[in-house]
Amino acid sequence: MQTLINILALSSFVVSASVVGAGSYVYLNKEALIEKAKEAAMEEVKGMFPSFDTPNLPLPNPGTNSPGLPPVTLPF
Repeated sequence: MQTLINILALSSFVVSASVVGAGSYVYLNKEALIEKAKEAAMEEVKGMFPSFDTPNLPLPNPGTNSPGLPPVTLPF
């Protein structure tokens, strides 16, 4: 019975130490982790929208008679 209690105590210590270690790592490297997440998000967003600096994409001419956006209707 004492062996079982010792094993449980040791495993509890290992879990507690790993939680403290992971929390310390995140706290000390939070700026780098945030920057990495921002860069990854910006790369994902870049692929969603076309870039206006590419020569194949014509820019809209405000002097033309384009249909534009439909009028906004309110639900009430």
